[in-house]
Amino acid sequence: MTQYFENDPALAHDEQTFQFDLAGHQLTFTTDNGVFSKHTVDFGSRTLIDTVMAQTLIAGPVLDVGCGWGPIGLSLAKAMPTRHVVMSDVNERALTLAKRNATANQVENVEILESSVYDAIEGSFAAIVTNPPVRAGKAVVSAILSGSLAHLLPGGELFVVLQKKQGAPSALKLMKATFGDAVVLQKAHGYYILHAQKASV
Repeated sequence: MTQYFENDPALAHDEQTFQFDLAGHQLTFTTDNGVFSKHTVDFGSRTLIDTVMAQTLIAGPVLDVGCGWGPIGLSLAKAMPTRHVVMSDVNERALTLAKRNATANQVENVEILESSVYDAIEGSFAAIVTNPPVRAGKAVVSAILSGSLAHLLPGGELFVVLQKKQGAPSALKLMKATFGDAVVLQKAHGYYILHAQKASV
């Protein structure tokens, strides 16, 4: 069975389109087989979006690692039109959908690209957000968390959503070791929103 973090061009298509209210805007999304959370915007992503929108970010671009078909990155870009939002994933079908969804919602301040973790990522960011691909394994999730520090601007922030049962406590420990400190900003229905900030100097 194909996983959402794998590429399988031969996988049969079964597209569906729905609308969802995110970050103050009604957005239209098309999804397909072979992507994460095909039928709706998952609760973890919604909670992450709400938490990020409640923060005051430093000036600069935003990176969505493991963007899938785009709910997090596109909703943040729509809500913050003066910011450049980079969205990355390894799943080509998800990236194609994300690009279509950007067009459908008239979101132009985005760059959507294929990247394994940070391999193709250039520049530094005011914020990195991620609903990491847990099924890809702990090593991938850990690489996303620990590698974020090098891609943040001074004062930049990392926001992560993970379920407690899928390793949120150990992820928090890794973030504390990487950044010197990290906190749980939100807990809801077993999901944790984890946060760390790079030193400003």
